[in-house]
Amino acid sequence: MSEKLKISLLQLDLVWQDAAANRAAIEQQLKTVSDRDLIVLPEMFSTGFDMKPAGLAETMDGETVSWLKSVAAQQNAVVCGSMMMQVGNEYVNRFLWVTPHGEVSHYDKRHLFKFAGEDEQYSAGTERAIFQLGQWRIAPFICFDLRFPVWSRNLDCQYDVALYVANWPKVRAPQWKSLIPARAIENQSYVVALNRVGVDGNDIAYSGDSMVVDPLGETLLYGANKEVVLNIELDLNELQDVRSRFPFLQEADGFTFA
Repeated sequence: MSEKLKISLLQLDLVWQDAAANRAAIEQQLKTVSDRDLIVLPEMFSTGFDMKPAGLAETMDGETVSWLKSVAAQQNAVVCGSMMMQVGNEYVNRFLWVTPHGEVSHYDKRHLFKFAGEDEQYSAGTERAIFQLGQWRIAPFICFDLRFPVWSRNLDCQYDVALYVANWPKVRAPQWKSLIPARAIENQSYVVALNRVGVDGNDIAYSGDSMVVDPLGETLLYGANKEVVLNIELDLNELQDVRSRFPFLQEADGFTFA
């Protein structure tokens, strides 16, 4: 892979509690997608942001993970997004990273949204993840994680892209639009942030506003309030140039992720 990273973001109106319908809708959208390195799906792409995982959550050997492997192979691209997952006797909001070779890695959402009772139904993750895609290092985060800058702190330039998938409500869109460039500027990284559109089963509206922001905080791509496939190509040389001209991350204080 070159210094370029070709990404497709699927800004979707998710079908409530219907994994099969969502898989079919994603397949339809993917008919317009080709020659990508990375395909991104929203948070809880198979069900919507549902706080009743019993009976809906799948396992790592379930139908949707198998489907993701098939899609990744067909597209010859990494496919990623989060879904509710059962792990033993617990449930997690799990970000899945699926390669064309069928390898599956994951990140479990650290900051659960207590205002919706997510912490009562799901267990919080404890570890960050950084995935390698060619020369690129990509750190995944999920929705509410966006509000916690310490968790996304790019100490020692560990990652090149902060990738957020979300079900972020329309009523808090101004905060979404402000926090994304802030995370890019303070971490000297690209930020790729994908949100859903539509209205979910709890009558919560989502306005999309998916964005890609460069390390200087400039918006490179924006998705308005509709279903759309957003395509962009990022340049690693441009990122490295910014870090070389403004090497302030070298002065960052050490800290832990406790």
